[in-house]
Amino acid sequence: MIITQAELDSVITARHAAPHDILGLHTVKRSGAQCLVARTFQPEAVTCDIVDVQTDERFRLKRLCREGFFEGVIEGRTEAFDYRIRTENANGEVFQIWDPYCFLPTISEDDAFLFGQGNHHHIYQKLGAHIKHYDGVQGTAFAVWAPSAERVSVVGEFNHWDGRRHQMRRLGSSGVWELFLPGIGVGTKYKYELIGADGSLRLKSDPYGEYFESPPHNASIVWEIDDFEWRDNEWMNQRAGRDWKTQPISVYEVHFGSWRRVPEDGNRPLNYREMAAELTRYVLEMGFTHVELMPLSEHPFDGSWGYQVTGFFAPTHRFGAPQDFMYLVDYLHRHGIGVLIDWVPAHFPKDAFALAQFDGSCLYEHEDPRLGEHMDWGTLIFNYSRHEVRNFLIGSALAWCERFHIDGLRVDAVASMLYLDYSREDGEWIPNEYGGNENIGAIDFLRQVNDLVHQYFPGVLMIAEESTSFGGVTKPTSEGGLGFDLKWNMGWMHDTLEYLAHEPIHRKYHHGELTFGMLYQYSEQFITVFSHDEVVHGKGSMMLKMGAGYEMSQKAADLRCLYTWMWLWPGKKCLFMGSEFGQSQEWKYDGQLQWELLQYMDHQGIKLLIKDLNALYHRYPSLSAHDLDPAGFEWINGDGYWEESLSIFLRRSAKPEDTFVVIANFTPVHRDTFRFGVPHAGHWKEVINSNADVYGGQGAGNGGGVNSIPGEWDNREHSIEVVLPGHTVLVFKYEGA
Repeated sequence: MIITQAELDSVITARHAAPHDILGLHTVKRSGAQCLVARTFQPEAVTCDIVDVQTDERFRLKRLCREGFFEGVIEGRTEAFDYRIRTENANGEVFQIWDPYCFLPTISEDDAFLFGQGNHHHIYQKLGAHIKHYDGVQGTAFAVWAPSAERVSVVGEFNHWDGRRHQMRRLGSSGVWELFLPGIGVGTKYKYELIGADGSLRLKSDPYGEYFESPPHNASIVWEIDDFEWRDNEWMNQRAGRDWKTQPISVYEVHFGSWRRVPEDGNRPLNYREMAAELTRYVLEMGFTHVELMPLSEHPFDGSWGYQVTGFFAPTHRFGAPQDFMYLVDYLHRHGIGVLIDWVPAHFPKDAFALAQFDGSCLYEHEDPRLGEHMDWGTLIFNYSRHEVRNFLIGSALAWCERFHIDGLRVDAVASMLYLDYSREDGEWIPNEYGGNENIGAIDFLRQVNDLVHQYFPGVLMIAEESTSFGGVTKPTSEGGLGFDLKWNMGWMHDTLEYLAHEPIHRKYHHGELTFGMLYQYSEQFITVFSHDEVVHGKGSMMLKMGAGYEMSQKAADLRCLYTWMWLWPGKKCLFMGSEFGQSQEWKYDGQLQWELLQYMDHQGIKLLIKDLNALYHRYPSLSAHDLDPAGFEWINGDGYWEESLSIFLRRSAKPEDTFVVIANFTPVHRDTFRFGVPHAGHWKEVINSNADVYGGQGAGNGGGVNSIPGEWDNREHSIEVVLPGHTVLVFKYEGA
């Protein structure tokens, strides 16, 4: 026996951090002369030979112990050669394989160096599992970051989940472990078995995994992620040159599993490919420009709605394989629809198979729970100050854009990232180095990821769900901002819903809730949104939030007012599924939308109004062109009619013909005549009447339009006189003299 007993024991007990130093072919000195020695660990083998692939010459190895460690001198050879390992087990079965321990590392020193700096922007192409042809041998290269682990192995069906068989090597001080396994291909299930810093044995899924099996096993699956023929070149080419600030953005937010189900097949959700045609048809019918998919990154628990992610690089297995998801995106793109996804870099769950305590240390999370745990959600917070963690998250963002052609990332829970004291009492958080409550690491990370997404993928939108008054969320990083393109307008959403929740008779006392938002409207680049968060946890559906009366028709009229007000208010638009037809029950993640309600006019009418509002938004570019421009908005009388719960504003541009006037009546009081000032003399066409009978309203209106009346009114030289029904928003467009 040439190997020492200690070295032998380290392999058969899976305790060696550099198994390539022992296993494979090695030149050693023996009796003063150079010779070639081969070693391999084959627990089920009775005999083992090294086979020269060029000459087919065999070299028998000696079994050194009952565990299956073989060693032997290759007589007459002093230099390494291409070989395979031939084994025979007790049943007489013969196997011949390439030796994983004869290959050089698949991770270069430059890769490891950049990763350690946090600057390897495409680290997802290196870490994880990747199909590879290596010196003519096909297999899979595995690599994982686990700096505190004492040993890491790749385990799976191919080695009976035995961590002794395929031990990985540590690459210097990088903390990366690597191994190339010949013969391992697409569809192979695997995990990493680690002996952690605390000495415990852990079985972990791949942080960079591209596909996963379903719970409870949650194994990673080797996949050929680039095996898809994209046909969306036209979309991708024009996206890069699009000025999204001046273009219509009207987003339909979708929870994939509960949009529509298949009752004749166990009430299962649609899969990615089925959804492609169904969702595209509906979005085109309704006139939305984008869909926003609630998190589709892999997650173990349906009830988290996807917000507790365990696979940051993988579309969930629930609805198909990665290529099926690519088909969905490609299909939407080929029909002119953009695809946004929810991305969750704010936290991750404590599931033992995933990131938590990955290598026996707090690797991805902070060790101190005052920094590393969300008490409200029972999840862990990323350590944004650690280069490799930041690189992991940046890689996730870039991978979704590169691999899946995603057009935008809506970043979830940004406020929880920005503040160290988010949802914490005194004594439950640690100030930053300057004594403040800002999470400096998270702020730096957000700036970096926004800049890199914009650098690599021009035209891709970065959208912040940020609920505080943190300054500069949508300012460029060059100006000290966070670099997002858009921010959800949470303040406007909250105030407007509060206003509409009041009974109409009381609304005049809360008029400021309706108009206050204009004071900060242009402090950020806003997207106006009513999301899934507003229709869960006892908050009621959008329909039932409305404070007008008890009959569904009254609430439907109120909701039509709200949506018309929303679509004409400055800012891009986003609406959660089911809200576009006034679903009456709260959203349920494990059911489907109440499509059956569309047989009733109260619901069908709301749907038709949303369709017409989207069409208006598309038809007249001046609306979207000034979504983010204060020159495009002007009050005619914001507060002057507060006692009547009326409000009037203009949407305008440099051309008089691009002027719209919006008048909202949020009470049931019908006015046969109501006069207000306008900026131009001539004809004003009624382009939207939320009370129209086609929408389920009473039908009272203005016969398609009115002509102006000379004479000062509301400090303007001209005015119009209109029929103003109760619970109605009217929109007029100036048509010229």
